[in-house]
Amino acid sequence: MTLLQVFLDLPKEIPYSTIFMLAIALGISLLTTLVNRLLTNPEKAKMWRKEVADWNKELRDAQRAKDKKTVDKLMRKQKYIMNLQSKMMWQSMKVSLLFIVPLFLMWSFLGGLYGGSALAYLPGIGSDLPLPIFSNSLIWWYLLCSMLFGTVFSHAFKLTEVSD
Repeated sequence: MTLLQVFLDLPKEIPYSTIFMLAIALGISLLTTLVNRLLTNPEKAKMWRKEVADWNKELRDAQRAKDKKTVDKLMRKQKYIMNLQSKMMWQSMKVSLLFIVPLFLMWSFLGGLYGGSALAYLPGIGSDLPLPIFSNSLIWWYLLCSMLFGTVFSHAFKLTEVSD
């Protein structure tokens, strides 16, 4: 057995596969968060989110109160609000567009490396979640790790605000 073959086979065994996928999720989450921080303006996005949320609340309240005058006034601002929402969507899509091809390549490599083998076991659940869409250990383990690190890094780099 060659050294290269040992290196490629090692990440296929638990706990090495678990740690390997944890490290990949950590690295990708950190990289995407850093790029997101560099390419977007979180303060501006926060102001836009607040403005859109305030407008939506005022509109709902006016509609519930059947205040046609206020609804008409708010509807004149709808184009501006839709423009803000479009800007917010573009802010979040920038990073996605940048990483989509590299992530597909990574998934192709990992799918070939792991196939249907188990990466990790959760106590009481095992290596597969009891849902047909998440029957592959590679998918659910990466998603679980990615959500964890994505949330931690988003808060650490102040991309999302912490609710009081």
